[in-house]
Formats: sequence, structure tokens, C-alpha cells
Amino acid sequence: MMINSLLIITVLVSILFLIKIVDECEANNNTTFDNNYVITYGNDHFIQLNQGQEVQLTMDNTSGTGFRSKKGYGSGYFEMRIKTPQSQSPSIVTTFYLGNKCDESMSNCGHSELDFEFLSTEGPPYNLQTNVYSNDYGGREQQIHLWFDPSQDFHSYAILWNTHQIVFFVDNTPIRVYKNWTNYGVNYPGNEMFISASIWEGTWASNGTGADWAKAPFQAHYQEFEINGCEYGTTDCSAANATFWWNKKQKWALNPRQQRSYDNVKAKYLYYDYCQEKGSAFKECQLNH
Repeated sequence: MMINSLLIITVLVSILFLIKIVDECEANNNTTFDNNYVITYGNDHFIQLNQGQEVQLTMDNTSGTGFRSKKGYGSGYFEMRIKTPQSQSPSIVTTFYLGNKCDESMSNCGHSELDFEFLSTEGPPYNLQTNVYSNDYGGREQQIHLWFDPSQDFHSYAILWNTHQIVFFVDNTPIRVYKNWTNYGVNYPGNEMFISASIWEGTWASNGTGADWAKAPFQAHYQEFEINGCEYGTTDCSAANATFWWNKKQKWALNPRQQRSYDNVKAKYLYYDYCQEKGSAFKECQLNH
């Protein structure tokens, strides 16, 4: 009888634990755009859908639009589900990135930025560029061919940023790693950054071709607005604060499974690497290779 009672208690505790997990997941999934983000420009080109669970960003020949997190962060795991525009045209750029409030035109302001940029809406191949600005002027572009059409469905794009490494993920697959080698004189972002997204025209992305406005409007969709980040200035965002899961030791480097996936991406899908073109200008390129 005592064994049966203990078994019942154990089962009940397990059920309550599962209910708690489900409740937390539902709460996270119910995070709306307005909870964490604001529109930065192009209000009339921005629409909330599904009671704030999804947003649509539109680009036409009059304007694009964008949004940014209300708060700035010092580390975290920043993820968004994105579906790029279905209309085919060069030079339409859809983005998701971390960045501070300093732009490239401001001298000595410590410009930091971690970018996902979908270059044009044409394909295949479907080109995704990442870039790292590290208290400087960037120039660290890498480009891959995605192994799927990003306009047909939502896919996950994420940036892990802690004091040991920055990792870009596509559907949980690492596609880029930038290590903290400040001990070797390499710049590494450490200032406050905000989460941002936008759609705009960049003729540089299409070798000067420009957009085919006859195919406008171009519409990108974003989902999942929960933020897993350490709010800048409110607490210690470094690895010393291991209460944040993205700061724990197992997040300081890729695990063996992730490393195999990353090596596969580099072998099959990477088609441009700044280290191959201008590695002499960046010390991390000598350390990487």
C-alpha cells in the first residue's frame, strides 16, 4: 500500500511538473509584438497579425519599414521566425540583427552590429549574408546559399551572444562562429545592443540592378517576440553570471554535433568569406585558419 501511495504521489508530481512546463511554453508563445518591440519607421507599411503574434513588413517604391526592441541587451540568445517576401526581385533586403544606436556615419562611437541579411528575393540560390561590426566599421561579411526557399515557410534565425562566442543559427544549425579573441587584439562586441528587423532596398545587393517595382509590394513576415536576453545595465551580463543559460560553460563553444553541422555548412553552402578576400586586414582570420 505504501509503495502504491508513493507511486501515485510521484505520478502526480510529474504531471504537475509537465503542466508547469506547458504553461510556461504557452506563456512564452503568447508574447506579442507590443510586449517587447516598437516600430522605428514606416508605420503605414507595418501591420500586426494574429493579435500581435505575427507582423508584416512591406516594401514598395515609397518606403520600407522596421522595428526595434524597447530594451537593450548585453548578452543572450535572440531568435526570430521569418518568412521572406515571395515576390521575385533583386535588391530587396530583409534583415534581422542586433545593433547599438551608433551608425557608421558617427565617428568614434563604437559601432557594433550582428546581422542576418537576405540579399534580394530572387532564387535559387537563396543568398543569406551575415556580418559582424565589432566597435568598428565591419567588413566581416560571410555569405551562404540556404538549403531551402525562405519565402515558402517560416524558419528560425538566431544569434547566440555571450562573452566567449557569437554563433549565428539557421533552424538550430550553426552557420557562423565569431570567437572572443580580445586577448589577441581582436575586437569583440561588448556594448549595449538592441534587436532590430527591417525591409529596405539596397542596390549594392544586386550589383546595382535595383528593384523591380512592378512586382511590389514586397512583404516579409516575423513571428515569436519573446526575448531571452540580459538587459544591459541592470545586472552582470557576462559569463560570470551563469544564471542565464546562454552564459553557462556548455555555451562557450560548439558541442561535437554542432561542430559537425557547422563544418558541413562551410563545406557545402559557404560561397563568400571575408577572410579569403581580405584576411590580412583582420587578425581573427589568421587565428581561424
